[in-house]
Amino acid sequence: MFYVKENVNDALEMKIEISDENVYTTCPVCLKEISVDLSEVLKDGDLFATSVLCSKCSRKLKNGEFGEAHKFHDFLSKLYGEDEDE
Repeated sequence: MFYVKENVNDALEMKIEISDENVYTTCPVCLKEISVDLSEVLKDGDLFATSVLCSKCSRKLKNGEFGEAHKFHDFLSKLYGEDEDE
């Protein structure tokens, strides 16, 4: 079993089991909350270096509505204040 643990205060610690029904992220473009399957997200890499787009923004990316892929990466870097050299 995998879980997240949070110390609410000195006397209370909460553990919440991670399941396929309680893992969410936020689309980095439109900020919509979306449910994710961690087994799919972790299949190709690092959890902390991964962004998941909602279905609407994913379609826009596939249709070229965000321009070229490297420009989209630049957009996300500016959105989150990341250094382009990292």
